[in-house]
Parts: sequence; C-alpha cells; structure tokens
Amino acid sequence: MQYIDYYKVLGVERDASQDEIKKAYRRLARKYHPDVSKAADAEAKFKEIGESYEVLKDKEKRAAYDQLGANWKSGQEFHAPPGWEGHVDMGGGFSGAGFSDFFESIFGGGFAGDQFGAGGFQGQRRSTRRKGANQSASISVTLEQVWRGDEINVSVNGKNLKIKIPKGVKDGQKIRLAGQGSPGIGGGPKGDLVIQVNIKPHHLYQRDGKNIEIELPIAPWEAALGTQVKVPLLSGKKIQLKVPAGSSSGKRLRLAGKGMPGNPPGDFYVRLKVDVPAIESDKQRELFEQMQAEFDFNPRENLERM
Repeated sequence: MQYIDYYKVLGVERDASQDEIKKAYRRLARKYHPDVSKAADAEAKFKEIGESYEVLKDKEKRAAYDQLGANWKSGQEFHAPPGWEGHVDMGGGFSGAGFSDFFESIFGGGFAGDQFGAGGFQGQRRSTRRKGANQSASISVTLEQVWRGDEINVSVNGKNLKIKIPKGVKDGQKIRLAGQGSPGIGGGPKGDLVIQVNIKPHHLYQRDGKNIEIELPIAPWEAALGTQVKVPLLSGKKIQLKVPAGSSSGKRLRLAGKGMPGNPPGDFYVRLKVDVPAIESDKQRELFEQMQAEFDFNPRENLERM
C-alpha cells in the first residue's frame, strides 16, 4: 500500500488555509473531471483529488492525517503505525468505486455517490455500520468443572460475566460469546469475546481426548490374590472395582462411559501400580525369603531369552 500526499495532490502547502484548499480543489476538479478532461488518467486523477479534498477539508480528518507526520513521500510503501489512534469514523465508498487502500487504512470509509455541478464536487455522506472488534481472553478451569459443565463467574476485560463451560471442552478450545466484545461503529453490533479455555493439571487424573486415566496403587498380595477397591471418579463418586488375581503393574482396567461426557462418552481407565512395602522387621524379611523359595518365578525370563 502506497502513501498518498494529499497536500501534494492539491498543490498546496501543509499549512494551507481551508479557503486555499477549497480553491485548489475546485480548480483541479474542473480540470480533471472525466466529462471535461481528455487526459487518459483523468478519472483516476479526479478520484485522487476528491479523496484528498475529503480529508483536508475536514478538521478532524485533516488532524488525524497530519498525525502521520510530514516525512512521508507519495508512493512510499505505507503501513499504519501499531496502535494507530488517528481513526475518524466515516461513510462508505467514493464515486461508486471506493476510496484508496491508503484512505481505508487510516479512516475506514468515505462518500456514497458524487455529483459535479456549478458548485463543484459534492459528496453525499452515508453512515457506516461496522461490527466492533473482537476481544480475547483466557480462563483456567478444573477437570471436574469441565466434566460437570459448570457455570462460572469470571472477570474479563473489566466485565463480570457468567460463562457456561461446555461439557467435555478440550484444553485450548475457544468459546465465543456474541456481543461481548468492543462497541460497534456507526450503530453497528458489538464484537464478540473469544475465550480460550485452559484446563489445570490434575493431581490424580490424566486426560486423553474423552478418556480419563487414574493410577491406582495396590499391594503385591492384592495383585496376586485379587481384591475389591474403591476408585474415585470425576463426578466425586467412588465406584467399586474388581482387581483380577494375577494382575501386574501397568495393567489397565476399563470403566466404559465413565470418562468425559459426549456422544458417545469417553471411558475411564484404571492403571494398576504394584507398590512393594519396605521391610521393617526380621519376620517380614523371612516372609519375603519364603516367597522367593516357594515361587518358581522369574519376571525377566523373556529378556534373558533374547
């Protein structure tokens, strides 16, 4: 996008008075009007003159344009400065073809329709209704809140909002709240508020998509003989789980449909971990030595065959 020197287009100095700008515009508009001029670029020149006059004749738009400084040259590659605050709300297109990209980047609008009569070019304003800018924020929630689909109170961008957490929402997923963003322009609708959901790490559970997994410590004799244990679910309830005899560390037991809600819901997995107790007496040592003697068991048998 190229910078346009509106003062240069009209052939006036940057400190020109409004009367000087108006006279320069009328003279050039008559000279380059497509119905009068035979020049090949008359139409483009006429639009550029009209655009320049639209900016410089208006106190607010001229002041905003002047904020860019006097060091720019026509044709120089231009990008609006970050955080540009010179924006002036305006109307829509000019001469049925719209203003230049440069104009749109600074002001975002213009005229609708054009007439050229005895008084020169006259623009007819029309309002521009534009949706406000979207805003973004993030919230942190727990796995339990995601499982239940809780409604939580949060303060976002200075506003207190109630946000319904979608059941089973994924980490990093975004929620769009229509109409909670920046105010619209020219009576346009408000923008949206886009909230990223960050799920806090849990001290018990791990999540894999819709599935939930928990590590369950068991004693060696429970693994060998089998047992019944209570397992805490995300719902807060505990479910009775049968551990089969001969289970070993790493074995996964599946509770169908007890994971994250959905259609279908995910599963809940219990991963067993055999914990060996510390030997704290001679009698306990004797029991382990007795087991060693009684069992013909080598857990590394497969490795030794390699």
